Amino acid sequence: MHPLERLLNLVILLLETPRFLTFEQIRERLPAYDQGDDDSAKRMFERDKDVLRDLGVPVEVGSTDAWEVEQGYRIPKDRYYLPDIEFTEEEIAALFVAAQTPGTEDDAGQAVRKLQSGVEPSVLALMSGGPVAAGADAPGGRLRAVTGAIEAKRALRFDYRAASGEVATRHVDPWSLVWRMGRWYLVGFDRDRGEIRAFRLSRFRSDPESAGEASAPPEGFDGREHVVGGPSAPPEEPVTARVLLSPNVAWWAVSTSTGARVVGTREDGWVEAEFPAERGESFTAWALSFGPEAVVLAPRELRQDVVRRLEAAGA
Repeated sequence: MHPLERLLNLVILLLETPRFLTFEQIRERLPAYDQGDDDSAKRMFERDKDVLRDLGVPVEVGSTDAWEVEQGYRIPKDRYYLPDIEFTEEEIAALFVAAQTPGTEDDAGQAVRKLQSGVEPSVLALMSGGPVAAGADAPGGRLRAVTGAIEAKRALRFDYRAASGEVATRHVDPWSLVWRMGRWYLVGFDRDRGEIRAFRLSRFRSDPESAGEASAPPEGFDGREHVVGGPSAPPEEPVTARVLLSPNVAWWAVSTSTGARVVGTREDGWVEAEFPAERGESFTAWALSFGPEAVVLAPRELRQDVVRRLEAAGA
């Protein structure tokens, strides 16, 4: 038996026992220690016990009877298992910004993606009333400029490319920064249009500049409500995409996409659903991320875009 397998079996045994086990009891349950003479088996066990302790496994020693004649071993579960880790919204926000601003696939980014599964989508969207932490610069320093403006309550002016391709200067009171499906969005009051709008940072065509004091967000403001979820960007040109999803991914795709709607379920378990979407790379990348588990049915232009990408990749 491989030493690692022997150690693993020992950990499992000592974790599951409700009382201290003597070495003889351990030897009876684990054949790896029931080989050779008693002294050799005992020395093997002692070495394994020391290895586990060096690894941080809390192997305890205690009496097995009221007379304290014989000692036994166990691993208390309350000392072995790590407690649940909890973060405040401000701490999660700081982690999000710090991990995403470099734009690289590093350990911090991977850790934050794991944390995302345990928090509400885009907790940054709830932080309009408090500071938003920023890490290293995003390309052009835009992310840092936006987070700084939200914290300082300063308006921003920047050139922005809409989904239609038109570029125009926007004057915005920044109220929230939202992370949605791999992208950052600035949500705030568009002074020129007189309404709350969402702006994807990757569509900025100039670095944002300070433009005086900004107005405060309304009470109860939640930036997430102004960013369409799932495979879409802000609804500047809303499109409804119909997608066929396998049972393996349908539950996740629908539950994590704001505005998604199940149209029907086929006999084979595949689910047909509608999603708010936008024309362009954002939807295509989202659809392709499911691989063969998703088939775009409509509209035709979105389906053709996915097909072109697959053909270009040689799929």
